[in-house]
Amino acid sequence: RGGTSAGRAGVQPGPDAHPLPATAGARACARHSLKPAFKVWADFGPDLGVLQTSAQVTVHYTPASLMGRQVVGCVNLGEKNIAGFLSQFLLLGFADEAGAICLITPDPQVPNGQKLM
Repeated sequence: RGGTSAGRAGVQPGPDAHPLPATAGARACARHSLKPAFKVWADFGPDLGVLQTSAQVTVHYTPASLMGRQVVGCVNLGEKNIAGFLSQFLLLGFADEAGAICLITPDPQVPNGQKLM
């Protein structure tokens, strides 16, 4: 109950079923961080602009492979300081069988700033 999860197509929850509004954004930039993580900047459209976060997605991705990739993030959780880096959104993905994160990506692409329905 609550949260955001994967499911089968064809099920439409009620209008209040999105406790974590998720928004699409195009990747702007990624850099290595101290831990096995990347500092990530994503453009969430004209209303939100470019936001930054730190994400432990180094198993399946490199900074080059993230460049230009459209991602999904929760943008209303407030800011959090992660090892001296200000995180402004939560990058969303699923854990694979080994626990490594696989990012959620819209297919086909949608306008930056589009909300998850």
